[in-house]
Amino acid sequence: MPLSASQKRYLRSFAHDLKPVILVGQKGITDALLAEFSSALAHHELLKVKLAGDDRDERAQAIETMAKHAGAELVQAIGKTACFYRRNPERDQFSLPR
Repeated sequence: MPLSASQKRYLRSFAHDLKPVILVGQKGITDALLAEFSSALAHHELLKVKLAGDDRDERAQAIETMAKHAGAELVQAIGKTACFYRRNPERDQFSLPR
């Protein structure tokens, strides 16, 4: 179920103070990076990713690939930073508004 606008706004308020957990380097998206991304989402639920590269289309493609692979929702993407959310049913850290 996709996040509503109010839920994204709520999550953005928490994401503002976060530091990037995953850094995508010059090699781009690798299997190891996707595995670490999925693991980090399971632990944190909400995390920031810093993407390298100056091409806007490549960054958009990388964000889409990461979200699809991990089953995460994109909360916000600004410049080279993206925020993702995936609910952990065992350890729900955020009570999302309706």
